[in-house]
Amino acid sequence: MNIKANDPSLKSWIEVPANSDFPIQNIPFGIFSVANNRKRVGTIIGDTVIDLAELEVLGYLEGLDVDTWAYESDSLNLLMDAHKEGTRELRNRISEIFEANNASLRDNKEHSEIVLHPASTVTMHMPVEIGDYTDFYSSREHATNVGTMFRDPNNALLPNWLHIPVGYHGRSSSVIISGTDIKRPIGQTKPNDDEGPVFGPSRLVDFELEMGFITYDANKLGDRVSTDEAEDYIFGMCLFNDWSARDIQKWEYVPLGPFLAKNFASHVSPWIVTLDALQPFAIEGPKQDPEVFDYLKYMGKKNYDIELGVFIQPENGEETRVSTSNFKYMYWNMSQQLAHHTVNGCNVRAGDLMGSGTISGPTPDSYGSMLEISWKGTKPVKMNDGSERKFIQDNDTVIMRGHCSNGEVRIGFGEVTGKVLPADK
Repeated sequence: MNIKANDPSLKSWIEVPANSDFPIQNIPFGIFSVANNRKRVGTIIGDTVIDLAELEVLGYLEGLDVDTWAYESDSLNLLMDAHKEGTRELRNRISEIFEANNASLRDNKEHSEIVLHPASTVTMHMPVEIGDYTDFYSSREHATNVGTMFRDPNNALLPNWLHIPVGYHGRSSSVIISGTDIKRPIGQTKPNDDEGPVFGPSRLVDFELEMGFITYDANKLGDRVSTDEAEDYIFGMCLFNDWSARDIQKWEYVPLGPFLAKNFASHVSPWIVTLDALQPFAIEGPKQDPEVFDYLKYMGKKNYDIELGVFIQPENGEETRVSTSNFKYMYWNMSQQLAHHTVNGCNVRAGDLMGSGTISGPTPDSYGSMLEISWKGTKPVKMNDGSERKFIQDNDTVIMRGHCSNGEVRIGFGEVTGKVLPADK
């Protein structure tokens, strides 16, 4: 696949700091505002946010198969109406405009001042109006760890796990933008097996290190998407922290699964990195055994080498790294997830969010939740300030970062952050 915007030799006339997540080869999409002005669509190169609505008004985006109103929208949903080819050409055009030798905007000071904004001066907003949200459970290491802790270590995976990408439908209304504080959830828990349940704040609030992917309009009700065509319907990816209240979850999940333990908050990062930009980092996934059904078989490299880190920052303290993981560990890939999601005719629409499920690697330092890192609270994590964590405490901020790097180009996602405030009394 030859995508012009991915050319590793490209340089931008916009300054890009060393190790930036946002070189000219990235060109993610997001929603931003400046001061009290309206929200609109933007992209970012280095530490500079680019106003695509103004870029279109000034005539730099003419001739593209994107509705002009899409750039002035307060979500990316209208932009996604252009589908894969339309957003690919938009990304290529942006790459041309900001390539080092293109003087058209570079040497037009009046236009540049209108279009360009220091990232520190803008406010980022929810990038997508999410219609539906599905969370998968696709890390073999995570599923094995949880099964070992709560069931039989010799039969940690449930019988269906190696045959289907297990998932559940989450709550889209509580998916929120990075930087939004959340309150410690309240619900029923059962601390002691020989006593009845109690009601109150969760004591075991946990993060879940995930990646999310956002879809284009994919299929009509009754149709399905194959693994061969699945990536044509994936717009891009973001960092995703799917918060969990483990004690509430333990009490409520039988027989229907997570409910209040999961629906109180999920954080997304503000920039959606296109799947096109991630193609140089596609790799082979884990060998799947037993053999999957035909509708889940796929060709080519469908996993992505995305380095991930999780940090906990106490109030007024320095952050401590608690996890170093990688999206490449996922047993079930995104193409399989989308194929399975639609195999029964379920329709997927533009702006739908799919969560990967917790991303855990093979070693304790690569686990993707405090449940695993502290092994259900039996192995507290030492923080840089000398304190310890079994789970997330009040006024802790959880920070997740991710990027790809192949020695030529680094493509990053920025970060997703969220602070846990005390529960309401």
